[in-house]
Amino acid sequence: MILAPSILAADFAHLARDIDLVNQSEADWFHLDVMDGLFVPNISFGTPVCKSIQQLAQKPLDMHLMIQQPERYIELFAGCGAASISVHYEACVHLHRTIDQIKSAGCAAGVALNPHTPVGVLEEVIELLDLVCVMSVNPGFGGQKFIPNTLTKIKKLKTLITQSGSHAKIEIDGGVGLQNAQGLMEAGADVLVAGSAVFNADHPKETISKFKQLA
Repeated sequence: MILAPSILAADFAHLARDIDLVNQSEADWFHLDVMDGLFVPNISFGTPVCKSIQQLAQKPLDMHLMIQQPERYIELFAGCGAASISVHYEACVHLHRTIDQIKSAGCAAGVALNPHTPVGVLEEVIELLDLVCVMSVNPGFGGQKFIPNTLTKIKKLKTLITQSGSHAKIEIDGGVGLQNAQGLMEAGADVLVAGSAVFNADHPKETISKFKQLA
């Protein structure tokens, strides 16, 4: 299991400290939620913050673009050191072209699905993907409750990936904690994004270790 702490839940007054915490932990990736205030109601951060994180991060940067017309910014975020870039199916008019654009920029390509979006919409592109990010909350804010139907959705997605011969990893973003991590992995998840569960814990590094022990 790959664990990707979400920087959105970090203490931005002490961002370098929290980045170092992840560097020194058993976590695998940094997850960066970029929000534009249009596709989702919240605004998080953009390329200046991502570049600052890149300078300190010692683990891959997993960029999740919750923005309209993400194709306008693929090269910019790739230039911030992104190892992977995920765009939302709901935000892309020409999804196939955007996937090609991400790969051409030298990044692993991912597509994120909102809770109401069925996995079947990915049938024509699943073989091209490196990552599918299943939103287990409605995107836009941290600290939301996990949507239980996500488990059924993961199983459907796993079947689609297996039947198509795709190598895409399944990533779960939203409401992930120690209480549901095992069930998510058993359903087929490969990557868990944990924000509040890590950074709001009394002992974040120990919490990360507990996540990894579940694998």
